[in-house]
Amino acid sequence: MQSSNGRARGGADGPERSGEHHQSRSPECVEAPGEVRYEDPWYDALASGWGEQGATASVGTYGAEMPTARREREDGALAAAQVYLEVQRSAAFQEVRSRYRRFVGPAFLGFLLWYVGYVVTATAAPGFMARPVVGAVNVALLAGLGQFLTTFLLTWAYVRHARLRRDRAALELRWDTQELTRGARGGVS
Repeated sequence: MQSSNGRARGGADGPERSGEHHQSRSPECVEAPGEVRYEDPWYDALASGWGEQGATASVGTYGAEMPTARREREDGALAAAQVYLEVQRSAAFQEVRSRYRRFVGPAFLGFLLWYVGYVVTATAAPGFMARPVVGAVNVALLAGLGQFLTTFLLTWAYVRHARLRRDRAALELRWDTQELTRGARGGVS
């Protein structure tokens, strides 16, 4: 992988191998391939905590321990994650999800069957689809326009169902979750 200045990053071939880059140059000034220098304090800075499991105090690029404020922020983030898990297990959340599934499952299945039926009929029975209904309008044209109509009707039904059966409960859950998260982080959001 290459960094923004075109050199390989993290490879075992170049001067950036295991901290050699940081010993040979200051982190503030970095040379680009054409001897152009630019200020980049974050060049090759390690993203501490990424991919590390259970690390409470990680070490940064230059061996400094994680600042206390950052550690407190991470502790707050862990507490907030626990809040989200609790909300996910709550009866109110499960009710909202089940209402969603009870609508979306049958609606999806019905629309899929209607669409596959249209495609199969158009392929297997072209004579039936070519049958004229009124003038130049045939069954295939009406069925194709019916696809658009059912798409709009299904969208309208979904929005109506969400507004009447899920939105208020979901908004209350969202509000409660934000309040619990704010409390878990010590009043800071």
